This record gives sequence, structure tokens and C-alpha cells, in this order.
Amino acid sequence: MTPHILDTAGAAEYLGLSCPTLERLRLTGNGPQYAKLSPGKRGPVRYRRDDLDAWVASRLIHSTSEEAA
Repeated sequence: MTPHILDTAGAAEYLGLSCPTLERLRLTGNGPQYAKLSPGKRGPVRYRRDDLDAWVASRLIHSTSEEAA
């Protein structure tokens, strides 16, 4: 069973993405919500599993014509 709180590596694995891809999505604001647990560039980042699931759900596409819109 996947834990409810994941670090970047765990979240990337859960989503089937690489860590650099998830980090890039975080940088651009196009990724799932996350929590920054302490200030600074190296402060730990954590993801809630529910937020990862919601992000995936928000990206569902019904047809290839939707994707181009």
C-alpha cells in the first residue's frame, strides 16, 4: 500500500514519472499540489497521495481532439 505522504521520489514513482519531470512540473506550476515543510531551496517537499490522484483526474482526456484544445 502506498503511504499517504510521499517525497518527490515516491510521488514520481506513484505517477510513473521521473523525478526531474515532477520537479519541472513543480517549477512551472503545472504539477500536483505539494507541501514545502521548511523554508529554503533545500527544504523537504512532500505530496499527499490524494492530491496526486486529483491531479491525474484533472488531466483526463476523452478524445484526441480535446488534447489539442
